[in-house]
Amino acid sequence: MKTYTILLVLLCLSCKQNSYTQIKDNMKSANNTEQQWKEQLTPEEYYVLRQKGTERPFSGTYNDFYEEGIYVCAGCGSQIFESDHKFDGHCGWPSFDRAIKESVLYVKDVSHGMQRTEVICANCKGHLGHVFEDGPRDTTGNRYCMNSVSMKFIPKKDADK
Repeated sequence: MKTYTILLVLLCLSCKQNSYTQIKDNMKSANNTEQQWKEQLTPEEYYVLRQKGTERPFSGTYNDFYEEGIYVCAGCGSQIFESDHKFDGHCGWPSFDRAIKESVLYVKDVSHGMQRTEVICANCKGHLGHVFEDGPRDTTGNRYCMNSVSMKFIPKKDADK
C-alpha cells in the first residue's frame, strides 16, 4: 500500500494535469494510526512529520524555491502556506511570514534547551517546523521556518483546478 500511495502522489505531482484536488484525494486520513503513517510516508517524512525531526539546513527542496502556488501538508494535503508569503530567511529552511488562516496550530516547545513555538498542521497534527519573531518587519515580523519534507508544492495554475 505504501508504494502504491507514494506512486500516486508522485504521478500526480509530476503530471501536467495535477491539481490540489487530485493530490488531496490521494492522501490518507488525518486520523491514521502510527502504523498507517509509517506505510504512507517516506522514512524522512515520517521522521519530520510524526517524530518532530528536522531536515538538514540548506538541504530541502523548497529552501531556494520561489514559484507561484500553494504549499500543502505532506501528511494530509491540507493547504498551509501561499507562495506570496514566502521569503528568503537566510536560515537554510523555507521561510514564510504567515500561514493560511486556521491551517496550523502552535505548541510550546522546550526541547534542546530552548524555548520555541512549534508549528503543526491543524488537520493531521504533523510537525512542520517552528515560528520565530525575527521575520520581515514590514509584514508580520514572523518567520515560519519550515521543513521542505513536511510540505508539497502545488503550482498556482494547478491549485485552482
